[in-house]
Amino acid sequence: MADYPKTASNPWRNIRLTLAYDGTDFYGWQRQPNVPTVQGLLEERLGRILGETVSINGSGRTDAGVHAVGQVANFKTTCPIPCPNLVVALNHSLPPAIRIHQASDVPPDFHARHDARSKTYRYRILRAHVCSPFLWRFVWHCPHPLLDHERMAEAAKLFEGEYDFRSFAAGDGQAREDLAGSSSPEHDRGVHGRGGTTVRIIFRSRLFWHTRTRMLVYEVTGSGFLHRMVRNMVGTMIEVGRQKLAPADIPRLLAARERRLAGPTAPPQGLCLMKVEYGGIVPGSDMSG
Repeated sequence: MADYPKTASNPWRNIRLTLAYDGTDFYGWQRQPNVPTVQGLLEERLGRILGETVSINGSGRTDAGVHAVGQVANFKTTCPIPCPNLVVALNHSLPPAIRIHQASDVPPDFHARHDARSKTYRYRILRAHVCSPFLWRFVWHCPHPLLDHERMAEAAKLFEGEYDFRSFAAGDGQAREDLAGSSSPEHDRGVHGRGGTTVRIIFRSRLFWHTRTRMLVYEVTGSGFLHRMVRNMVGTMIEVGRQKLAPADIPRLLAARERRLAGPTAPPQGLCLMKVEYGGIVPGSDMSG
């Protein structure tokens, strides 16, 4: 990463962080008063290290209990600490549930949320009869005996495309971003009109069954995601697997734009933010893992 030196007219550095966290014990990414959040803890520890007040922009706001392996954030500082030293200092200061993978100087106008072009999430559903104590924090244990994986996989593909996802947003009636922040500014505020639109583009939506681990893995890449959108999509696919809905109902639910018609909200612990893309998007890339 190139250096972006401070000048007399602009004494600020813009630093990009890539981090991972176990969200179990946090009330989500976004800072809130009197409860532990990832953003709040990062800002507090950075303030100690840098000796100045810090405000961090995250690529998106993961909900309480949701995890990340590829969250991206940025902040501005006048402190000259080299980025490799900052990574060491932060990881020494933070609890083991949060790890900084990388820090780098970036151009002054880089913004972790506004500049994101796509985000990929993974949701894991454990189908085994017994959930290991080493997995329970990171999967939805769902041993329902009558769950048709092939129907669920068929339904997953039908989310691909550009649609109004109001039926899969949180029931609060708001179009605010939570799980994946804003996509590109022109998508959220220009192409589809004023801010607050519930239209999103899903580039890839696939569900895989892993026989050996007894795990259903859902992976979705999109331009942005509404509050609880992925979890509501997963809950709806479970209803398809239980034959309470059909795969062909997905287009109908999208067109209806009624949250009450879609399935329940899946629990947070199975969801993880995998990566955020800032360059070109490759919708057809293989993510089967």
